[in-house]
Amino acid sequence: MSRFRSVSAGGLEVFCREAGVPGAPKLLLLGGFPSSSYQFRGLMAALADRFHLISFDYPGFGNSELPDPREWDYSFDHLAEIVDEALLATGFTGPMGLYMHGCGGAIGNRLISLHPDWLRWQVIQNANTYDDGFAGAWDSIRRAVWSGRSAEADGLLEALLEPEMVKAIHLTGHQDPTRISPDDWNLALHFLARPNARRVHLDLFHDHRTNSDRYVAWQQRLRRDQPKTLIFWGQGDIFFTPAGGQAYLR
Repeated sequence: MSRFRSVSAGGLEVFCREAGVPGAPKLLLLGGFPSSSYQFRGLMAALADRFHLISFDYPGFGNSELPDPREWDYSFDHLAEIVDEALLATGFTGPMGLYMHGCGGAIGNRLISLHPDWLRWQVIQNANTYDDGFAGAWDSIRRAVWSGRSAEADGLLEALLEPEMVKAIHLTGHQDPTRISPDDWNLALHFLARPNARRVHLDLFHDHRTNSDRYVAWQQRLRRDQPKTLIFWGQGDIFFTPAGGQAYLR
């Protein structure tokens, strides 16, 4: 049985989805673009008899507050700070597993840097930590966007927020699309339609360059600590190719 509430973190109300029994092994679930903790609803139900699970909607995502991007810094550093405060507020701390999907990897790796003693094992789902994994879709983004902010660059990124693209993110590469519920992309589109929501994601797309800058440090930690790791990788992912998953094996 899942439980739902909001906690105060960084002066914001952050939505929390929790399942399982306190005292069981902890598993923190960190979702990716453009989803919310809703993406883990089935997994949490399936694992609730063996784990204590928690997932948050980041600020600007899902059911959490969406402060005005003109006044609030939407960066991966800032999102990681908020998730860290939310974990402390809920008492969900100490040794745990981290499940990192997509941009959840950028947040998870920052949390591990803050609390290296917390990580006991990790699950990687299309969460890139190697340049090998950038799909062709990133070529124009890296050239036009990471060099600086401009109306042209924002226009390029806006296309990634259109309904057909959001739907394609959920379906591309799947051998049987009938197994994917349309609720997934329709709910994501609902949250993207809120005032300022698109600007939130444009800001984060631009901030992805800070993740790439940290890859070497994260790779060094992986080689040093050798955490137990389970890797899942969608073979048709639009943004991150299977080479990104294979790179972990090195």
